[in-house]
Amino acid sequence: MPLFRRFDGDLIRTSGTRAIMPYIMPTRAGSSVYFEQELDVTRAQAFCDERAASGSRITIFHVFTFAAVRTLAERPRLNRFTSGGFHYQRKNIEIAFSAKKSMSDDAPVVAIKRRFDPQDDFEAHLKRLGGGVQEGRSKEKNQTDKELDVLLWLPGFVLASLVGLARWLDARNVLPRALIESDPLYASLFVANLGSVGLDAVYHHLYEWGNCPIFAALGRVREVERDGQRRKVCTVKYTFDERIEDGLYCARALEHLRAIIEGWEG
Repeated sequence: MPLFRRFDGDLIRTSGTRAIMPYIMPTRAGSSVYFEQELDVTRAQAFCDERAASGSRITIFHVFTFAAVRTLAERPRLNRFTSGGFHYQRKNIEIAFSAKKSMSDDAPVVAIKRRFDPQDDFEAHLKRLGGGVQEGRSKEKNQTDKELDVLLWLPGFVLASLVGLARWLDARNVLPRALIESDPLYASLFVANLGSVGLDAVYHHLYEWGNCPIFAALGRVREVERDGQRRKVCTVKYTFDERIEDGLYCARALEHLRAIIEGWEG
């Protein structure tokens, strides 16, 4: 048992098979499984187009993150993480995402994290998400960028030692809360909206830093023909840390997410 509690998660007991996994598979890279999902977003895209006509820029990314919040709330065992060989139930639903400061080739990419309330309706969800997008595109540096600016001035061997120390402290639940709370790699889910720059979905690695166990990459919306009808679809590719929950539970959670998006009514 760990000596200290975490502020971001509650220690939980799991089956013997799952409890041993962090010891026989100590890294996220070695624990990753991959899943591809094609979503019929015809109804959701029509909703986005209607909102665009009225001056609101809503995309499939907004719909997907809303469905993800609902899914994590209704399938809570997906909102877990491992740290220091133990399993934790995350206390909040937090989604991280990346955004470019601008659409130029040289514009930096920033990562933002937002906490969501599953009781929010879609409009409240947009406000929370919009705040993160504005922060990402702001000329002001966020807390993570400021911390990196300081660290990157250090010699490489000093920086490597500090990162190693932070990992050690995190595994023992004594890494300062201030270093975790704003870090986008301590999140329920990281979403990359590749479709926003016209790209197809790719499988993305999980980061060893932090405790985010799921990465979702959204591809561009494209048209296909099904049963003689033109439909709009979007491919999502997931990378999942299988130490947190079994594949059947995860698959059913993703089917729940699919039902929300494909039956979208706004």
